[in-house]
Amino acid sequence: MRTAITLCGSLRKGSVNEILRRHMSAKLGEAGIAVSNLSLADFDMPIFNQDLEPGHVPQSAARLAEAFRSHDIVFLATPEYNGGVPPLVVNTIAWLSRQKPSPFRNAVFGIGGVSSGKYGTIWSLSHLRDTLGKIGALVVPTLLGIGPSDGAFDAAGQPVEPAIQVKVDQMVKELTHFSRGGI
Repeated sequence: MRTAITLCGSLRKGSVNEILRRHMSAKLGEAGIAVSNLSLADFDMPIFNQDLEPGHVPQSAARLAEAFRSHDIVFLATPEYNGGVPPLVVNTIAWLSRQKPSPFRNAVFGIGGVSSGKYGTIWSLSHLRDTLGKIGALVVPTLLGIGPSDGAFDAAGQPVEPAIQVKVDQMVKELTHFSRGGI
């Protein structure tokens, strides 16, 4: 059975990105994928500083890197801060990118996000796709930007807009059909 990790790039209580993460977990599960729901709160890492290497690399970075390596799919729901990738996500990627072997060269990655603006994290997702690609990740074509966040999901955590439902289904199809080819 294929496996997936889902993560949220926000630790805030009531995060709409956590709602998206849960929704994607459910959709991947419906597609026959065994899903591990992880929280970045469980992987505490100091602000990246190369002077901490090699003796003080956080164990949580090594644990999360191993989780990435051992799964076929990684989905990250992330907010957008000032048109860019939030610090929690940037710091996580910085630490993981230093792990050997690379945790970005096995799984297929999907990225999405929800924001209060009408562009729905598309700027952040574009930056994130570029960063992930430069470190060897295979990111599926669909960018799942949802906005504005007010009213984007119903009380059951389902996307309200039919167009978003179609994009979710497209991303699940891509995540379950794309492959690294055993790399």
